[in-house]
This record gives sequence, structure tokens and C-alpha cells, in this order.
Amino acid sequence: MSFGQGGPQSQWDPWKPQSQQQPWNSGDGDNTPDWAALAEASEARAKRRRLLFIGGGALATVAIASAVAVAVVSANGSGQASDGPSSQLPATADIPSATATEPSFAPTSAPPPLDPKDFVSSAKKDKAPLSPDLLFPGTQLTMGDTVYKKGPTADTRTCGSAAQGTLPKVLDANDCTRLLRVTYTKGDTAVTVGVAVFDTEAQAAEAKKQADKKSIVRSLSGGGVKSFCTGAVCRSTTNSYGRYAYFTVAGFTNGENVTEKSTAVFRAGDDLAEFAFRQIRRRGEAQASAAAEG
Repeated sequence: MSFGQGGPQSQWDPWKPQSQQQPWNSGDGDNTPDWAALAEASEARAKRRRLLFIGGGALATVAIASAVAVAVVSANGSGQASDGPSSQLPATADIPSATATEPSFAPTSAPPPLDPKDFVSSAKKDKAPLSPDLLFPGTQLTMGDTVYKKGPTADTRTCGSAAQGTLPKVLDANDCTRLLRVTYTKGDTAVTVGVAVFDTEAQAAEAKKQADKKSIVRSLSGGGVKSFCTGAVCRSTTNSYGRYAYFTVAGFTNGENVTEKSTAVFRAGDDLAEFAFRQIRRRGEAQASAAAEG
């Protein structure tokens, strides 16, 4: 018994979208399924699936081989794949490693810093311009909370004429070449600083050693500063640094004598002696810095 019209019904195949499912009939007769035909159709479908899997595996193998070829080309750094066997690939030792030891460098040591004193210890190295206004610049000096007003300056080539007592003999004996002087005042207190210039540090040190209590730089007045320390008792100091020996004489512009109670005079003399030392050292520092940069 058949259903529908137009010839025999096509066998229903669940793997074919166009096939039609055969209706089931609970009755007996000609509508009983053909079990042999169904078994053959199932075997055919299983065979097609095996062919598809085999074909896909072949394509995957080709893709993997292509990837390996590209990797070999990239490793060789060339635009063409090598025809040689895999045994010609670079050895492991030839391939850069991310864990390779970084290059090391031999330690270096910086040259020792230049000593500023070396540049003010001899005339051969101490070549910077020199004058009273360069060594003692400005119009006033502040030391701590004390302000001193700058007065007259002098630059004497015959050192002995700018000194008194035993100092002229000391300066001449050690070949003093210049004596720079400057006076600072505060109220009725005045201080003259004298910086004697020698060719060598040894000469300056010897002048300091030979100076005594009667070795006094001559006070410098003028320009509004009254004469001082010409007949009254004053306080003096002596020191040296490099090729320079520096002296101070401090007293009152009103003619009074300096005593142990004249603390302002002592302080003024110490301040100006300290300032002279700093300025000479700065001179050396400036030349040392210029030499290092050059």
C-alpha cells in the first residue's frame, strides 16, 4: 500500500534534508520497514564520514607543514625557505638567548679633584687678574650681623713703603712683589687689611714666620676716613695662605688707644682677617674650577 501520488516514494534518509520521513503504521502488511535497506544506508553514511575525516586530517597536515616552513624562514632571517634538511638549522648555541650574560665594563675611577690652594701657591699657576677691588669687591662687607663700610684702596709695588716697624725688612727679605691694601670702617672703628704678594708659598710662609709684634702694615686713610693708628696703640694680626701673607691693623679714628676692653676693635680685626682668607681661597677655587672645565 502506498501513500501520495507520482511514483514510488524515495527512501527517507535522516542525513539528507530532501528526503521524506516514511510514516509509521501500527498495522501489519506492506508498510513494514525494510531493515536491510536501512542498514545499507547507515553503512554508506559512515563511509562518507570516514572520508571527510581523512581529508580534513590531510589538510591539517599541510597547514602544519606550512607553518613549520614559515618558522624556519623567519629563523634564518631570509625571505626564502631553505631547501636543506632540518639538520642544517643553526645549533642551539648559535641562537641568541634571553638569559645571556649582559656585557660587563671595567670599573673606571674619576680623577682627583683639583686643589684650589695649588692655584694660589705659585705665580706660575696663579694667573687670574688681581687688584684691590677684585680681591675686595663692592662698597661694604657684611660679616654675621655687622656691616662694614668700604673705604680707600691702594696697590703698592714697593712693599716696604706701605709697611712700618719691622715689616718692611721682612717683606723685602722675601721678595714681596705687591702690597694691596683696603680700609673698612664701622662707627669710629677702622681696619686696614694688607695683602702681600710673593712668587711662592714658601716665601709667604717665611714672611709670616719672620714677622713679630712690631711688624705692622701701614694704615690707609682718605676718602672720608680719618687718619688712625699713626701714634696711638692699635691691634695687628699676621697670617698667610698660598703665596699670600695678609696683615691687619685696627684702631680708633678718634685717636684713642686700643685696650683689652676694646672688643669692637678686636672683632673688626678678626672679621677682616677672615674675609681676606676667604677671598684668597675663592680666588683659588675659581681658577681650579676653570681648569677642571677646560
